This record gives sequence, structure tokens and C-alpha cells, in this order.
Amino acid sequence: MSIEEITAFLGSLEGVLTLRPGPGDGSPEISWGDTFFYYAPDGAVPAATQPFATVVTKDYPDDRASRLDRPGVFRLNVAAGREAFVSWTGREPREPADPGEDPGAADTVVAHPVYGGLGWLSVVNPGPRTGEAVRELLRTAHGLARARRQRRTGTEPD
Repeated sequence: MSIEEITAFLGSLEGVLTLRPGPGDGSPEISWGDTFFYYAPDGAVPAATQPFATVVTKDYPDDRASRLDRPGVFRLNVAAGREAFVSWTGREPREPADPGEDPGAADTVVAHPVYGGLGWLSVVNPGPRTGEAVRELLRTAHGLARARRQRRTGTEPD
């Protein structure tokens, strides 16, 4: 899956707001080139919530374990919830990671190297092995983000 395919898939889901920071939009330069996905049916960036998925294209100062400095490498990050996290990793989010787990392995669902403790999963360069799993994880994360917004706003499910 390419970044464009991930973006198109998420764009097909109801209420998804896609942000692509770049020069001149007031975003920090380090975020330029990355993509952030929010559940925001009103089209406004939610003030008090994080994206439910992101695509990052480079290492960040506190996040180098995936080795995103390699040519053509990106990482999809998904807040798919505790249940999906346990299903994919075999452990609770706050439990220590398996020392043999490689957060830079391509086309493999792993705990996010920084936010795994919060239940985030990640996939470096999703491909044939993880394509369908990625779509399911993104649908799950979207549904969780939608439910959180409905609880916060007191709106009824669609």
C-alpha cells in the first residue's frame, strides 16, 4: 500500500479529515510531508483530540527505532484500541515489548515504538502481508474515534 492508497481508503470513510502539513500553513517544519487523519465530520480539526491514524515519512528526534531515514520508507500508525493491540502483539499495551520485535521491519504489524504503551500499532511500508489487516485496523480506529466524538458531544450514532 502506498501513502496515496492509505489516504484514499481513509478518505472513503465517513467524517475523515486529512491534514498534510506544509510550508506556509503554520505547522512545525518537522511535520511537513507527514499525514494526519482525524474523525471530524464538521471539517474542523478537533481541539482536544489526537488523530486516529498518521503516516510519517521520517525519523523524529524521540522516534528513530523504525529507521525511517531509509529511502522510500514510511510508517503507518494506528490507534486501533486495546483489543486490536492485544490481538496483534499478544500483550497488553503497557507490558514491555518483545526484545526481538523490530519496529523497522517492513510489512509487519507491530507495537508503535513510542506510543505502543497507549495501544498504538504501526506498520512500516504496508504491503501484501498486511494490506487487509491495515484496512481493518483503520476501520477499527475510525470507529473508535467516531464513538469518542459522539460521547464527547452527546450526539447519537449515525
